[in-house]
Amino acid sequence: MGYAIAEELANHGAEVILVSGPTHLEVLNPLIAKISIQTAQEMYDECVKYFSGCDVAVMSAAVADFKPEVQFDKKIKRAKDNMQISLSPNKDIAAELGIMKNKDQILVGFALETNDEIENAKIKIKNKNLDFIVLNSLNDKGAGFGHDTNKISIIDNKNNLTKFDLKSKNDVAIDIVKILIGKFEK
Repeated sequence: MGYAIAEELANHGAEVILVSGPTHLEVLNPLIAKISIQTAQEMYDECVKYFSGCDVAVMSAAVADFKPEVQFDKKIKRAKDNMQISLSPNKDIAAELGIMKNKDQILVGFALETNDEIENAKIKIKNKNLDFIVLNSLNDKGAGFGHDTNKISIIDNKNNLTKFDLKSKNDVAIDIVKILIGKFEK
């Protein structure tokens, strides 16, 4: 989804910085500068580094909320005893950018929800100082991960809700960018 949005923004003439985790996807447009990262911490660092110079930040990456407290550089062999893994929270990138955001910047979040979707998305808008949020529901067939399609709803910070039909991720990117352009025209 992030690559489709980056391509659509670049097609409209935007200079795009795409911070991306490991993927097979390639950048096609020369207006897109791709920064490859491996960890949630690296994504946080890069997003914070570039945000002050951006007009818009679209936070479409599905960064894990937690990480293992201890990481190993070698395979852990099977043992007879159970193994427990302790987790600690990753930094909340969107929330941090929401704190940093100035009045002229637009911050777009994404939410993947399984229950109380709209209410949970509205809470994220407020808590993270988002201008709008793109809501995905795992309850919608063909939406979310592992598909070339998506079905979204967009909720803005004034609680306006726009629902979209299932469509290709490229068409979803067009819908998202249209909403972004509308924010600049106001």
